[in-house]
Amino acid sequence: MGVTKEQVEASLTSKLNPSHLEVVDTSGGCGASFVIEIVSQQFEGKRLLERHRVVNSALEEEMKEIHALSIKKALTPEQWKKQQEAEKPKPAA
Repeated sequence: MGVTKEQVEASLTSKLNPSHLEVVDTSGGCGASFVIEIVSQQFEGKRLLERHRVVNSALEEEMKEIHALSIKKALTPEQWKKQQEAEKPKPAA
């Protein structure tokens, strides 16, 4: 039995207290492959590789059964805010 999307969300929520979290099971339901988008204050002052290590560490138990983990975004709340503002559609002039 693989890992569920809910298990991944619960572990990341309890350990990293994200302000935004999106977990997608890309394995067709068997829990072997996930794509994650996460925003956490704990990423402050960390490089991208360090952020990925933090996520992998938070999912230490789950990673024993997950074959593929894609961290699409690992941002600080400030980076997330800037990105959301940049992606807003501009009003037509």
